[in-house]
Amino acid sequence: MAGAMDFPQKMSPSALMLDRDPAWRGRVTALVVAIFVMWPMLVLAEFKPWILFDAQSLHATGKFLASFFPPAHTLEFLQMVAGATWETVAMATAGMTLALVGAIPMTLLVTERLSISRLGTGRISPLAATVRQIVRWLLVLLRSVPELVWALLLVRIVGLGPTAGVVAIALTYCGMLGKVYAEILESSDASACDTLLKNGSSRIGALLYGALPESAAELLSYTIYRWECAIRGSIVMGFVGAGGLGQRMDESMKMMAGDELSTMLIVFVVLVAAADGVSGMLRRRLE
Repeated sequence: MAGAMDFPQKMSPSALMLDRDPAWRGRVTALVVAIFVMWPMLVLAEFKPWILFDAQSLHATGKFLASFFPPAHTLEFLQMVAGATWETVAMATAGMTLALVGAIPMTLLVTERLSISRLGTGRISPLAATVRQIVRWLLVLLRSVPELVWALLLVRIVGLGPTAGVVAIALTYCGMLGKVYAEILESSDASACDTLLKNGSSRIGALLYGALPESAAELLSYTIYRWECAIRGSIVMGFVGAGGLGQRMDESMKMMAGDELSTMLIVFVVLVAAADGVSGMLRRRLE
């Protein structure tokens, strides 16, 4: 009897798995459900990755990539790329500036924490609630349309060039910034804003001295991140005629000039890396 108790009984493989990971059934079930959900989507999207490994596709890919070397490096071409790169950065910065001009007043209107009519009763007046809802719908409309679609529409109105890109970034990013700014302010401590408003402060005063001191770091961090995204977006919008580095890349692709594409791709990577470095440095300063 004692000897039998000295040696543990052998456990089945399923019992060992259950003992080591009690949640394995839930994970397996989740995996099976994910496969059943994703498979129809992949079929509907006509996702066929094996085409990349077709002999004809591999031959065309190799021939195209071979034209990338050596990258174009003539002085005239590099000067053109430098001008297009500066145009891209200027487009993104100007678009972000216009977006801020529109987003800041909209943030004031949609942020319930800065509402004066709710003081005392805690409820917002019907007129203020109606205006706030209209502005929210406007923000939804602006951010629902991607900047690339805005650029396609604006190119047909204002013609080719950076103007379409600047306005496209301003429209889409105004909706994004207004929504996120309002959410950040709503999640901050309400005591400072309420105290200022109850003592006769204006909404702008409550924003500057009540909400911003606590939320400034998060607001600035998100703004810098959006500027970084605007630079990448400016390059993409160049493919629809909005100017900048993207438009030059589109022209080189149409001419199958792989050496020029190689140079511009290198500049593209360096530009995005530099924007990421600047944004990272500014974020570290805010911490």
